[in-house]
Amino acid sequence: MASQFLLLAFLAITCAIASASDPSSLQDFCVADSKASVLVNGFVCKDSKLVDANDFFFSGLHLAGNTSNAVGSRVTPVNAVQIPGLNTLGISIVRIDYAPWGINPPHTHPRATEVLTVLEGSLKVGFVTSNPENHLITKVLRKGDVFVFPVGLVHFQQNVGYGNAVAIAALNSQNPGVITVANAVFGSKPDISADVLAKAFQVDKNRVYNFQSKF
Repeated sequence: MASQFLLLAFLAITCAIASASDPSSLQDFCVADSKASVLVNGFVCKDSKLVDANDFFFSGLHLAGNTSNAVGSRVTPVNAVQIPGLNTLGISIVRIDYAPWGINPPHTHPRATEVLTVLEGSLKVGFVTSNPENHLITKVLRKGDVFVFPVGLVHFQQNVGYGNAVAIAALNSQNPGVITVANAVFGSKPDISADVLAKAFQVDKNRVYNFQSKF
């Protein structure tokens, strides 16, 4: 009986690990069919006889993103939406442009670890470990430096130079997802109760209303 329990426990752990990232493809490729009406976890496969090179191609990462916004950054994604051939392959990339002193605000990717490489400029980056430590791990990166943000942890980047900065990041999911902390907390639809947020952040409710009005 004990051996059977251990076997079941082992299988449960193995399955949990196996399901912790995008599932492996069972064929050469599964190009996303954006016109399909069927809803699946990911995208329905396009008929392989109709696939061509453009299904695996994207042009535009050489173009700077428009950073004229409140946070001074712009993320240009390249995932299975932009490249249908990425469907089921478990990988995507983004280009991030930063104005001087611009930030990519604290956020998480619920389905992916991120590996970021600085192409131009200097970035202060960091992530925060989970409760109860909430330890901030941070470093200033320069051109050519690489930094890893573990899956699910809150992280950020800030341009600490006087010129523009550019980074490329790879993520081990075709759809990493992104939850920007401020947007989620103060910009939810409908609003999270001001009573809840006031107690959580230990501030007056009027300050919560002010924050919510900005999102």
